[in-house]
Order: sequence, then structure tokens, then C-alpha cells
Amino acid sequence: MRDLLIATNNPGKIEEYRHLLENIPFKIRTPVEIGLNLEVTETGKTFEENASLKAMAFAKASGLLSLADDSGLEVDALNGEPGIRSRRYAGDHASDEERIKFLLDKLKDITWEKRTARFRCVIAIALPEGKIELCSGECSGLIAFQPRGNLGFGYDPIFYFPELDKTLAELPMEIKNRVSHRGNAAREAAKILNRLAQSGKDP
Repeated sequence: MRDLLIATNNPGKIEEYRHLLENIPFKIRTPVEIGLNLEVTETGKTFEENASLKAMAFAKASGLLSLADDSGLEVDALNGEPGIRSRRYAGDHASDEERIKFLLDKLKDITWEKRTARFRCVIAIALPEGKIELCSGECSGLIAFQPRGNLGFGYDPIFYFPELDKTLAELPMEIKNRVSHRGNAAREAAKILNRLAQSGKDP
């Protein structure tokens, strides 16, 4: 069985991908497991560019088929912010709590019906020799007035699903993976990986 490196140092993402990709015919590996300490500067101007940068950097450094994503929150009332700057929105070293507070402060005068938003995720699957394939997913909701729930990470506590009456941070992993942007993108990635395994060919 071939190895698939999940090209992130984020433990929350790694845990989600272990669940999302549990049925693929690849052995999931992490940078820590293979002794790889790599930080990739996200210099791209789109989710696609950043996901590709990370996947290719990890693939070349490890010699393994590598999967990376870039994801972010787009808030309509903020003209699509924070977008690709979601992780750095409140500063390079801000905590999840500080990012959430920064975003909520910007939306303090925005009424409920105008707090529409979406999460977007782009996944890149890369081989060390330079071949790459992309897929994406998204989910829509509203920005809550205050955080709810202690599951998940990032902006999950303020991303509210009206149809479920819960934030992403209130959803158990199984349900979150069914409705989230990363879950939707990962299902497309699984199709690519299954195709690669069956054909024995590279992307």
C-alpha cells in the first residue's frame, strides 16, 4: 500500500483527514511520523495556489504523494474577507479565540440576515516530480453573534448552520464531515485517490 502524506502540521486538520480518508487504499502518514519539519509560506493569491504550494513542497521534501488544502471563511458583509487570509486575519500569531473576536468585532453592527458566509476548501494532491491535481468543496451558513461549541477548530464556533441549528463546533465529527467544506472537498479527493490506486498511474 502506498503512503499518502497529509501535508499539514495542524493537528485538527490531521484528525479530520484521518476520518475523511479512512477508506482510501493508501496509508495515511503525517509530517511528524516521518520526521519532516517543514513550514510553507503561503504566498499564493488564491486557495488553489496556496494548496498547490504546500502539497508540492511536502511532496518534494518527503518523496511521497502528498495532500494539502487551503481553506478559508468568506463573509459577504465584509466583501469576502477574510478569505485566503483567514488564519492570519488578526495577525500572524493570533489564536483561534483572537481571530474569532477580531471577526465578530467587525460584524458587531451587522444584522442576522446579512451575516451570510461560506467556508471554502481546495485540496491539492501532488507527486514529487511535479504533477498535481485539484478539487474543492464549500458549505454555506451564517456568522453567529457569539461562539458556541468546543469541537473543531478555527472559526468553527461561529459558523452556524440554520438547518441544523448548530455551529460547526457543536457537531460531532461524523456529522461535521458530512456537511463541511473540507468534507465535501475530501470526497472529491477520495475519488481521485481511488482512481490513482486502481489505474496504478500518477495524477
